[in-house]
Amino acid sequence: MSVSAVAAEQSVCAPLPVLGRDVTVPLVTGGEVTYAALDYAASAPALQRVWDDVAAYAPYYGSVHRGAGYLSQLSTDLFENARRTVAEFLGCRDGDQVVFTRSTTDSLNLLAAALPEDCRVFVFETEHHASLLPWRDAQVTCLDAPRSHREAVEALERALADRDPHGPALVCVTGASNVTGELWPVRELAAAAHAHGARIVLDAAQLAPHHPVSVADLDVDWVAFSGHKLYAPFGSGVLAGRSDWLRAAEPYLAGGGASRKVTRREDGGVDVEWHDSAARHEAGSPNVIGAYSIASACKALTEAGFDTLVAREQYLIDRVRQGLAEVPQVRVLSLFGDDAPRVGVLSFVVDGWNSSHFAAALSAEYGIGVRDGLFCAHPLVRTLLGGDPQQQGECGAPEAAPGEKALNAIRVSFGAGTPDEHVERFVRAVRELVTDGAKWNYRTEDGRCVPDTSV
Repeated sequence: MSVSAVAAEQSVCAPLPVLGRDVTVPLVTGGEVTYAALDYAASAPALQRVWDDVAAYAPYYGSVHRGAGYLSQLSTDLFENARRTVAEFLGCRDGDQVVFTRSTTDSLNLLAAALPEDCRVFVFETEHHASLLPWRDAQVTCLDAPRSHREAVEALERALADRDPHGPALVCVTGASNVTGELWPVRELAAAAHAHGARIVLDAAQLAPHHPVSVADLDVDWVAFSGHKLYAPFGSGVLAGRSDWLRAAEPYLAGGGASRKVTRREDGGVDVEWHDSAARHEAGSPNVIGAYSIASACKALTEAGFDTLVAREQYLIDRVRQGLAEVPQVRVLSLFGDDAPRVGVLSFVVDGWNSSHFAAALSAEYGIGVRDGLFCAHPLVRTLLGGDPQQQGECGAPEAAPGEKALNAIRVSFGAGTPDEHVERFVRAVRELVTDGAKWNYRTEDGRCVPDTSV
C-alpha cells in the first residue's frame, strides 16, 4: 500500500485534541506558523480532555485525608479513585500498591530507597539517567548495550547467574528507549530475572503513552512512569507493584500522612507507627490534581483505544522513517536494526551539521520543536555515535559552533496528539535544510545555538 493510500486510510483516526494545537510562533525569516510540537518524549502536551476534567474539579479542591468537610471528602474520594483507575490502567495484581510520586525519577529513587540490604542492581548502559543513577547505595552492574533482543536476555542471564552471593537482586529496564524509541523485550527479561531469583522494575516513561502496559501480563514486579509524558501536567508520577519491599522500608519522606500514630516518650523523643499502605511513601499533602490528571489521561487513552492509537502512530513512524531515508546525509540511530518495533521516538545525525545548529534552524525557520543533545542518556548516545560511553558530557548542546562536529544528536518524537501536517512539515524541513542550507545565520549563546539577530 502506498503512503498516500495509508494516509487516506488513517485520516479517519484524527489525533486526540491537545492543548497548544493552535499556538502560533514567529519565524526568524518573517511571519508566523502553527507550532509543531515534536518533542513528546520530553513532555507531551496535555490532552484537552485532561485539562477540562481538572478545570471542572478545581473549584471543589480541598485537603486530602485531612478534613471532614464536603470538599475534603470529595477530594479524598477523587484521589483514591485516581489510584484505582491507575491500577486498572496498569493491570495491577491483587495486593499491588500504587504510590503517587513526582515523576519517573522520583519513583525509581523511592524504590532505590526501599531496596533490602545487600541488594544487587543490574541495568544496561542504555537506560535513561532516571533509571541508571538512583541506585547509589547498592552494588550496581552496568551491562553493555545489546544489539538484539536475544543478546539483551542472554547478557542479563549471564550476569545474574554469575552474581555472588545469590542475595536479593533487582533488574531495571526501559520499555521503550527515550533515544531510539525501540521496544525492549520486557516479558523475556522479566522471565530471565525471575528464573535467577531477581526482581524487575520497568521504566515505562516512554512506553505507557504509546502502548498498553500490564504489570500482570509482562510479569514485572514494579512499573514507573511520569504524568507529563502521558499527556497529564502538574508534576506527578507513579510507582506501582509489589508491596513487600515498600512496606518493609523506612518511609521515603517522614511526615504527616505517612504516620499512623506518633507518641511522645519520657526521654523526650517520639515513637512512630507508620502506615503500611501506599500512604507510607506519600507524606505531606499529596498532589491531588496531579494524580487526578494522570487518572484522566489513563481513561482518555483507554477510551480512545490503544489499537487505534498504535496504528495511527505507526503510520507517522513510517512516514518519518521514509522521509529521513530519502536524505542520504541523515543517519537514524538504532540498537536493534531498522526493522525493530518502536514508538514515536527517533534520533538522528546529519552529515555536515552540528545537531544543535540543525535543531535551532528547525525551530527558527520552520516552527518545529525537537530536541538535541544527549537526552539524559549519555552512555547510550555516545555508544550509538561511536564515542566512548564513559566519556563525560553535559545534557543539552555542547559548546560547539554551527557547522562544528559535536558528539550529540537530534530527536524527533510524537504521539496521540500529533497532526499529519507536523510530520510532513518536519520531513520537508529536513530535506530543505540538507539540500539548501539554513536561511539564517546562527551563533552559540550560553551553550545553545540561536539565530543571530545582531545583523
